[in-house]
Amino acid sequence: MTKFIPLLFASLFAIPSHAADTYTIDPTHTWPMFEVSHLGFSIQRGRFDKSSGKITLDIAAKKGSVELVIDTASINMGFDKWDDKMKGPDFFSVVYFPTMTFTSDKIVFEDDRPVSATGELTLLGESRTVTLIISDFKCGTHPMLRKAMCGANISTTIKRSDFGMKKFIPSVGDEVKIYSPVEAYRD
Repeated sequence: MTKFIPLLFASLFAIPSHAADTYTIDPTHTWPMFEVSHLGFSIQRGRFDKSSGKITLDIAAKKGSVELVIDTASINMGFDKWDDKMKGPDFFSVVYFPTMTFTSDKIVFEDDRPVSATGELTLLGESRTVTLIISDFKCGTHPMLRKAMCGANISTTIKRSDFGMKKFIPSVGDEVKIYSPVEAYRD
C-alpha cells in the first residue's frame, strides 16, 4: 500500500490541466456582411467573400479570444462596377488596406455561452474599440464531417467616419450595421 501512494500522487500531476480549445474559422460559412442607408431610400447590403481567423474558448474559465481577418478586396456588392468603387480610395482603399481585422481577448459569458466580445476593429489603418454581440452560440459535432465545431451569429454597429471613411455622408449613411454567421472547427 505504501508503494501505491507515491504512484497515485505522481499520476495526479501527470493529468493535463484543462486548456482552452482553439478553433479555426471556416471561411465557407463565415461571410461578414454590412448594411448602410442609401440616400434615405433604402438599406443597401454588401458582404466580404473571404475571411479567416482563430477563436480560443475556455468555457470552464469563461475566457477566450478572437482574431478575425477580412479580405477587403473580396467585397461583393452584386455588381462589378459597384465592387470596384467600394474597393477604391473613397471607401475601402484595398490597395493600401487589404484587410480589416477584429481582435479581442475580452469575452463575456452568461452561463456557458459567450454573449459578447470587446476588442479592436482596425479598418483603413484606424483602430477603434468595438463590442460584438454573440447570439445563437452552439458547439457540437458537424453531422457530416464528424469534427468538433462551434457556431454563432455576431453583430455590431459602427460609424464609418470614425475610421476615416467619410465619402458621401450624410447621403450614404454614417452608421453601418455589421453582422456575420461564424462557424469554426476545433483544431
